[in-house]
Amino acid sequence: KDVEKGFKSFTAYYKANYLARLPKDHDASILVVSCGPGYLVNMLREHGYRNVLGIDSDPAKVEHARRHGLPCDTARAFEFIEGRVNAYDVIIPEQELNHLTLDETVDFLRLCREALKPGGEVIVYAMNGANPFVGSENLAHNIDHFYNVTEYSLQQILELSGFSGVRVFPLKLYVFWKNPLNYVGLAVTSVLELLLRAVFVLYGKKVKVLSKKVAASGVKSAV
Repeated sequence: KDVEKGFKSFTAYYKANYLARLPKDHDASILVVSCGPGYLVNMLREHGYRNVLGIDSDPAKVEHARRHGLPCDTARAFEFIEGRVNAYDVIIPEQELNHLTLDETVDFLRLCREALKPGGEVIVYAMNGANPFVGSENLAHNIDHFYNVTEYSLQQILELSGFSGVRVFPLKLYVFWKNPLNYVGLAVTSVLELLLRAVFVLYGKKVKVLSKKVAASGVKSAV
C-alpha cells in the first residue's frame, strides 16, 4: 500500500535473499521481469550493478521506478523477451511464477533460457505448497494463483525448461534486524519447520524447504 516504504523494506529483503547469488562482475547484464516500482532494480543499483534493466506491463508502477531514477521500461514480458538471444547474464522475475499457468511458466522459462548468454542464470521463486500452514492459503489468496510447488517440483519445472545445475533455496522472511520481533518470528518459524521436517520423515517424505516461498536458480548450459 505504501510504495515508497517498500524501497527500504524490499531492498533489505532482496539483499538478504539474492545478493550473494549474483555474479561478482558488476557489469553483468541483468534483466528484472515484472519489476513493479523497481525494488529489486534499486537493490542491484545500490550494490554497484551498472547494466540492469527492469520491465513491467503496468506503466503506473514503472513511473514510480523512474521517479527514483531507475532504468525501468513498460513492456510485456513474453513479447519483450521473445527474439532476444544470448542477451543477458541473469534474468530475475520479481513476481512469483505461480501467476502463470504451468504451461505458461514453462514457455516463459524457455524464452528466458534463449535470452540468456551461455552460462547465464535465471533466479525464480514461487509459493511453497510444502508448508502446511500457508501453502493452501497462498494458492487461494489470489484468483490468479494457479498452482503451488515444492522444492522438488520447482526443480522439475526448471529442468523441463532446459536449465541445468538447478539449486533450490528457501527465501528468508525475517531480515529486518532492527525490529526485535524479527528474532522472535525467526525462532518460532525455525522450530516449527524443524518439527515439520521430522513429521515429513515419518510419512516417508524428504522435504527440506518449508519456508513460505521457495526459490531456485538454473543455468543455461554453455554447450
